[in-house]
Amino acid sequence: MTHWVGRTAVEIAAAVREKQVTPREVVAEHLARIERLDGRIGAFRTVRAEAALAEADAVAAHEDLAELPLAGVPVAVKDNLAVRGEPTRTGSAATPDTPAAEDHVTVARLRAAGAVVVGLTNVPELCVFGTTEGVHGTARNPWDTSRTAGGSSGGSAAAVAAGMVPIALGNDGMGSLRIPAANCGLVTIKPGRGVVPAGISDGDWFGMSENGPLATTVADARLMLSVLADTEVVRRGAPDTHRVAVSLRSPLAGVTVSRPYTTAAQEAAGLLIKAGHQVRRADPPYPLSLSFTSLAHWTAGTSVDAQGLDRRLLARRTRVHAAVGRRFVGAVRGGGSRDALRRRLEPFFAEYDVLLTPALARRSPKAGPWHERGWLRNVAANTAYSPMTPPWNLTGWPAMTVPLGTLPSGAPCAVQLVGRPGSEAELLGLAAQLEAARPWQRTAPLE
Repeated sequence: MTHWVGRTAVEIAAAVREKQVTPREVVAEHLARIERLDGRIGAFRTVRAEAALAEADAVAAHEDLAELPLAGVPVAVKDNLAVRGEPTRTGSAATPDTPAAEDHVTVARLRAAGAVVVGLTNVPELCVFGTTEGVHGTARNPWDTSRTAGGSSGGSAAAVAAGMVPIALGNDGMGSLRIPAANCGLVTIKPGRGVVPAGISDGDWFGMSENGPLATTVADARLMLSVLADTEVVRRGAPDTHRVAVSLRSPLAGVTVSRPYTTAAQEAAGLLIKAGHQVRRADPPYPLSLSFTSLAHWTAGTSVDAQGLDRRLLARRTRVHAAVGRRFVGAVRGGGSRDALRRRLEPFFAEYDVLLTPALARRSPKAGPWHERGWLRNVAANTAYSPMTPPWNLTGWPAMTVPLGTLPSGAPCAVQLVGRPGSEAELLGLAAQLEAARPWQRTAPLE
């Protein structure tokens, strides 16, 4: 018997197109794994077992499977994107339990490509924090279940790292794809503004939030991004020699980066040098005001998202976050601080093509009831471990996470690649070179 759990999306889709396996067989095997493992991991808010099998049969009946780049591939969807027939709860007791009438455009594109939605994944309430827990469950890192998977796309990342699905859909407003991907040993890319339709909550957190893939290989991330963007994201011609800046310091003042993450960035720099790239140590000119700017945008986005919800049903940390953000909404909506940050960083990205940094500052916090803890404690924990991601939501430029090395616990370590607008294909190309030079174990050893 051929097992399809642990195969890549590229491999599964090719096998389905070639009639080596049926979509139902692939989906059933993944549903069985979810049933076995998710009680330990907490990746899913809801699993669509019967509906997914029916969708798999519909894929099999497609007139021309060759037209489907994701034929029969099981996919998980973050629970802040509409899936037809399912409520979109966004991790909260305050959101309505009303089934969505239509798919979000990204979900519709995945389904049109032949993917099968097996379930919706856990998120922190209103997708605010870099840990995933709340009234619908706690998402744990499959590599170290004592630790959070990260957030806010924590459930989606945990599902992929545990082999419950080969790919998952998430989004990133201040690092919400890159943080859990770094924790869980996955590849992800937050595309630049306008590459993939956003439509996340009310206003996309002032244009900072982007939808993107979570995958175990660069090829799967590229394929899924191409489907989401409705255009092939591939570098034409021979790989370029890139000018790469390596920065090991935190963009946020007062936050230090631990040795495993600086070591990973240094090792990645060495690999890129061997691949022929021009690599130099250089720090972007981050302004001292970046911490305040990040906090203002982070809280203001939640303030907008919380409008119209019964605040009595929100966790205290969410209520406080939204209350802090109310005073910033007007200033943030104008976009002046984001424009200023772009102008400040553009000369650096004229000198360098790509920025290489550690993905995180330290390993993720212990899994636990963070939604019951105070706001300041949550903000401090998030800032201390993930200071590297917010600048690239503020600028709207593409950024991705690539696994590289391991932590002392044996869990994955990771680096971040950042590029100019329109450089998604170049970033994926560099990531593929890192993958070829330093392959990683793709799925956590849970069985």
